[in-house]
Amino acid sequence: MPAAAPARPRRETIALALLLAALLAVPVLLDNAFVYHVFVTICVFAALSTAWNIVGGFTGQLSLGHGIFYGIGAYAGVILASLGITPWLGMFVGAGVAVVVAVAISYPCFRLRGPFFSLATIAFLEVFRVLALHFRDLTGGATGLMIPLKIGVEWMVFREKLPPLAIAFGMLLCTLLVAWAVRWRRLGYYLVATRERASAAQAAGVDTVRVRLIAVALSGALTAMVGTFHAMYLTFIEPAAMFSLTLSIQIAMFALIGGIGTVFGPLLGAVLLVPVTELARGWLGAKALGLHGLVYGLVLMLVVLFMPNGLMGLVSRFVRPKAGRGVQAAAVPAAPAAAARPPIGDEIMRVEGLQKHFGGLHVTNDVGFTLREGEILGLIGPNGAGKTTVFNMVSGFLKPDSGTVSVRGPDGTWRQPVSPADFAGLGVGRTFQIVQPFAAMTVEENIMVGAFHRHADPREAREVARETGIRMGLGPWLDAEARGLTIGGFKRLEVARVMAMRPRVLLLDEVMAGINQTDVRRAIDLMLSIRDSGVSIIAIEHVMQAVMSLSDRVIVLNSGRIIAQGRPQDVVRDPTVIEAYLGKEFAHAHA
Repeated sequence: MPAAAPARPRRETIALALLLAALLAVPVLLDNAFVYHVFVTICVFAALSTAWNIVGGFTGQLSLGHGIFYGIGAYAGVILASLGITPWLGMFVGAGVAVVVAVAISYPCFRLRGPFFSLATIAFLEVFRVLALHFRDLTGGATGLMIPLKIGVEWMVFREKLPPLAIAFGMLLCTLLVAWAVRWRRLGYYLVATRERASAAQAAGVDTVRVRLIAVALSGALTAMVGTFHAMYLTFIEPAAMFSLTLSIQIAMFALIGGIGTVFGPLLGAVLLVPVTELARGWLGAKALGLHGLVYGLVLMLVVLFMPNGLMGLVSRFVRPKAGRGVQAAAVPAAPAAAARPPIGDEIMRVEGLQKHFGGLHVTNDVGFTLREGEILGLIGPNGAGKTTVFNMVSGFLKPDSGTVSVRGPDGTWRQPVSPADFAGLGVGRTFQIVQPFAAMTVEENIMVGAFHRHADPREAREVARETGIRMGLGPWLDAEARGLTIGGFKRLEVARVMAMRPRVLLLDEVMAGINQTDVRRAIDLMLSIRDSGVSIIAIEHVMQAVMSLSDRVIVLNSGRIIAQGRPQDVVRDPTVIEAYLGKEFAHAHA
């Protein structure tokens, strides 16, 4: 298991170990064929749900077509077994095919959001079911396929009941280990960040499409491998059962009930629900037809009403350490001690002739400026002047109709980045006008997403995040969930996340809006300390106290045009600026 995962409370670790041990020990002690079957089914569905959770939970892409990969694995194993090839090899062939199919399907579907993504996956599931019916020479069509009755480990077919349970349990352990490794490595943090706030993740240098494709490829491969074993265990497959919407919903349901987005939630969901439904079927026979749907519905309703975070949410209430534990009260400074300001250096960014239209609205009109190393450039103007549009173009979130943005790389060469990841790679970091924290993560984990840009090792990223968080005045809240911060805390958190990336250019979008005067003063000191560390800053700001205190130069936008630029003291006396933005009262107050 990855060493970088947070220390798991001892009680939770013991409970998990006992639960896993019980999956093997109980059927062995009872030595009953039906009990063996129930526990094999628990392991299979827990593994399938855990694999689904990598996409549906960590990434937030609620796929209801995961039966595609299960069916691919099942058919690959059975078809190859009929050709004399062991299913131990067939499962890897099925996994390979599933990876190709997963990427091919998901890449276009990732453009869809919410229920539309789920509907698209259901549509593809139906396509594969129809294809399995059509190619009857290969799949047996509606008649289905029987597995070759060859007994032995090589063929995954046994007369004894313990070997299938051992294989199913082994597959469950493998999927849990993969899920654990994914969640607590850089990939897992990136996936959760993408799920929470895709634009903020992109600003932190995350290639959101790439990490989602990696997740769906892993999930599809694991699902297919479990599908191969389950097909051999069932001894018969047919399209309606292998490419089943009901199966896809079931494996998603276990994760939802157990705790979506958690590593062990799907296991808890399967342990709770599978025995109930299987025992009902065994005891009631035909009378229980469809009873599993009723059971799932009732349990899901109760979980949504009383445990919205699933069974793992209930467990976490008793074992999660209290926020802020172990943080020293002394580590709360709002800004580091002031250092001597280095001289302003050479140009680091050039913006030339930016034009942007939204329909008939000309949002930016020939906007151009330069930024120098160690300089703070203030960008002011009335609401609707085009300031945030300019920010989006100089950070890669919006493509200009014409004009260029050039950034000087660390090697001295000038480049024209395109995507947010390209800008981040050149050391351009940004915050957002509407704060975008990763609410499901702790404060420390939020900052780690930025630190991962330069530190792939989670332990190193955690150290950088903790040091940066303390420097930004967030020390007491590092272990708390980000959703509990105040608006001022959110803004400091965004700055901390960007600073953990070690940027060369920092774009600040109204970081002082909505905070009190004391926090404004602290924020000004913090920005000055960041500038003195050699970082160049472009700041959109309406708080004129901050603009006057921070800016070396000020650019004034109005109706998409630059109407003035220069030293703050000169710009605020410009009649055009006073008329368009500041007002006569401001001019009189500063006369």
